[in-house]
Amino acid sequence: MEPKIANGAAGGTHVIGSPLTSALTRETAPDLLVNDIDSRIVKVRPMATPVDQISRIGTPRKCKSMIAEYYSVDTVPTMTTVSKEFKTAPGKNTCSLYVVNPAIFSATETVYIPGLSIGEEKLDGVFYVSSVENETITIRSIGRDEEMTKIPDIPVGAKVIRMGRAAAELDVQTTQAQAIPVKHKNFCQIFKAQVELGNMQRLAAKEVGWTLSDQEELAIIDMRQGMEKSFLFGKGYRFDKGAGYGEVFMTEGIWHQTNNDFRYTKGRLTPQSLVSLSRMAFTGCGSSSRKVLIAGSGLIEALSSMETVKMVGATQTVTRWGIDFTEIHTKFGRLYVVLSETFDACDHPDDGMIIDPEYLQKYVHIPFRTLPIDLSKSGQRNTRATVLTEASCLVLRYPTAHVRIIAESDEPTMPDTPALPVEPEEPDTPGGDDFEGE
Repeated sequence: MEPKIANGAAGGTHVIGSPLTSALTRETAPDLLVNDIDSRIVKVRPMATPVDQISRIGTPRKCKSMIAEYYSVDTVPTMTTVSKEFKTAPGKNTCSLYVVNPAIFSATETVYIPGLSIGEEKLDGVFYVSSVENETITIRSIGRDEEMTKIPDIPVGAKVIRMGRAAAELDVQTTQAQAIPVKHKNFCQIFKAQVELGNMQRLAAKEVGWTLSDQEELAIIDMRQGMEKSFLFGKGYRFDKGAGYGEVFMTEGIWHQTNNDFRYTKGRLTPQSLVSLSRMAFTGCGSSSRKVLIAGSGLIEALSSMETVKMVGATQTVTRWGIDFTEIHTKFGRLYVVLSETFDACDHPDDGMIIDPEYLQKYVHIPFRTLPIDLSKSGQRNTRATVLTEASCLVLRYPTAHVRIIAESDEPTMPDTPALPVEPEEPDTPGGDDFEGE
């Protein structure tokens, strides 16, 4: 039976010759039937800010200026290499050995030179340092028999490793050794977000609960995602905005604060590469045995598809700092692995960074705070606003304790010298950065 729809005398709608069904009702009065509305609004909270999260869980340091200055100190290098070949001389058990960095040695120390030979016999030589000159160290061979006291040929490039001091029976003092901290700086960046809601819209009835607080929550998520990018890849700079607004400070990201790089061939990350990476991350810097590996999706994919080998143990999920990590055990230490969408967003999908949380320091000039503003009282707009503000920066207190993982087409390489923090750039334009008198 074909239904007939007729208009009533007062403009109403009438269905004639057919039962009233849901389909006819929706056709003639679309808003009459109420749909079931889920009152819960899905708020996207991506786990995309691990660096910011870790820095907030720790103890931030109060900074009384927008410029955070800090000192870092490291240890004396334990190894150098021979710069000029030494040829053995009959009957001599002392020699002046040319080395690349003689300043790291002092008298009464012992040194270890591996890979030497006397004739067909291979040996590792131990020597006593008698004195240190500008380019050389005077060493004395040590051995329990006459043959071992001869100094063998020492080739260019041979490693010379510092060992313990050997004092005489009546020695009371020894060579002094002091470390001088090196000053570095970073800029605190003022991060802001503003949420504004019209008073009429605030008072209007809504199908779901959607208030200014909900808007604030999403604004905080977006603000933290922006802060994460600045904390990782930001460029340190300051300039005058003009028009009486004062200076703008931009923070230096931790990616630029270390040159301790591990490079691997993209698409060729192997279990042996992971072992080499772990060795680099956990040795030679005296840092923690547990570190965080923050990586882009490409590096995470490479790690996930890697076959299990004896040197890399089984993985498990652990929660630290409110973040779910995949824990990888190696013979050198433990890595807490987490995906960072920031690396993908900043065109580093195959890169990553190993961070030692013990040496990740946050400086805060303005703690995170909210400022409610009633703009209707000031006569600007009939709205209420909330301004979110934080002025802060991150620094790596011990640059060699952290590792940048960089994918490239060349073979993996490891740095030969310890990395130093990169200072924020000072502009040479008028009205730019000026540190005189600070």
